[in-house]
Amino acid sequence: MSKDAVNTATADVRPAQGQVPADAGDAGYSKDLKARHVNMIAIGGAIGTGLFLGAGGRLRDAGPALALAYLVAGVFAFFVVRALGELVLYRPSSGSFVSYAREFLGEKGAYVAGWMYFLNWSTTGIADITAIALYTHYWSLFTDIPQWVLALIALAVVLAVNLISVKIFGEMEFWFAIIKVATLVAFMVVGVFLLATQHEVGGGTPGLNMITDNGGVLPHGVMPVVLVMQGVIFAYAALELVGVAAGETAEPEKVVPRAVNSIMWRVGLFYVGSVVLLALLLPGSMYSADESPFVTVLSKIGVPAAGDIMNLVVLTAAMSSLNSGLYSTGRILRSMAMAGSAPKFTARMNRSQVPYGGILLTCAVCVLGVGLNFLLPHQAFEIVLNVASLGIISTWVIIMICHLIFVRRARAGLATRPSFRLPGSPVTEIATIAFLLSVLGLMWNDPEIGRKTLLLVPVIAVMLVAGWYGVRRRVARETDRELDGLTR
Repeated sequence: MSKDAVNTATADVRPAQGQVPADAGDAGYSKDLKARHVNMIAIGGAIGTGLFLGAGGRLRDAGPALALAYLVAGVFAFFVVRALGELVLYRPSSGSFVSYAREFLGEKGAYVAGWMYFLNWSTTGIADITAIALYTHYWSLFTDIPQWVLALIALAVVLAVNLISVKIFGEMEFWFAIIKVATLVAFMVVGVFLLATQHEVGGGTPGLNMITDNGGVLPHGVMPVVLVMQGVIFAYAALELVGVAAGETAEPEKVVPRAVNSIMWRVGLFYVGSVVLLALLLPGSMYSADESPFVTVLSKIGVPAAGDIMNLVVLTAAMSSLNSGLYSTGRILRSMAMAGSAPKFTARMNRSQVPYGGILLTCAVCVLGVGLNFLLPHQAFEIVLNVASLGIISTWVIIMICHLIFVRRARAGLATRPSFRLPGSPVTEIATIAFLLSVLGLMWNDPEIGRKTLLLVPVIAVMLVAGWYGVRRRVARETDRELDGLTR
């Protein structure tokens, strides 16, 4: 049966029932996530490995202008999550944007959205376990342990925790986020104190001279700032977790607007503020891609224990990101499996109402990352970061396209927009899509990794097409079964 026929029949059913039919993948979940959990998941999504580890190498390459890159990307990231928040209030779903893509773009759209998101988080998981291994090597006790061994241990620990229950996941993310926020606030207080007192940092006096005496705001020109933009996008890659988590909270209409609206000031304070402070405290050349920039600063002020504490915190942040990735892909894959576009076993749930099948599939890909850490320990993080950026950019573009169609249907009287809305539609969506696609295109200017990453796009496209032809009959059967259920 065609998708148009399904849409027509579904539309006929809606007026009688008075509500949008729920996604089949939403059944079976508990509603154990509280407001504080979702709020902290939003914070955790805005503060992760991309800031704690990735900012070091990017600050070295791009200089203080990195703060502007974070600000610009942060504005568009806010537009994306605001659009997603509006869709969530229209119809909360644990399948999140995959469920919305199914409604507004059809099964093919949901298929592409889901698998590109899986690509994002499975490769992000590799980046996270790589970061964990790098952080652990900071301590001499673990220096002799191979990076791939540490990565495997981290993956095993987070997998075990994630399979227990969504309530445990929520509690872990709550406390992980509190640790990250408290640490960043403490670091910023220390940084402001160092600036105010002109305390020596690494043999130099902090202040504007750290920028003016080391090449200015753009020490290496504009192009390095452009080239790091995909890494900046990666830093915000978990913001859409709010939409996934909304499917497992009892009052999304109260929780989601508050969580989404708080993202903008967090971006301004934690990302832009932290990078400005880092640039004022040390020259960009003193930062490294192999060490957190916060660890670098605290180690330079002559308090080694401070560096140890910060390293433990950023290690926690990487564990948090990995934990979130397993959580979100488990839910997304279950939504896809219920529609027939993902393997059947990814729809399975354990007694604690956790979709363990999808979580295990993501872990299987992360195991490949353990092999990458074995073969290319010094390049593993940057390689998977660029591949993950393909997934997150495509996911965000799909969210904005879904929102455009949703608004168009609302104006035609076929849907009702909630009071919590993305401002400036359709200009906001179009500008965001243009920005994201430009970031993708600019990766071509990076011959080392970016260009090679773009060359993977045709390969991914072929794999998606081949996969669709493999699942389309099963998708059609599941669609017909859902239609039968609606019309009885």
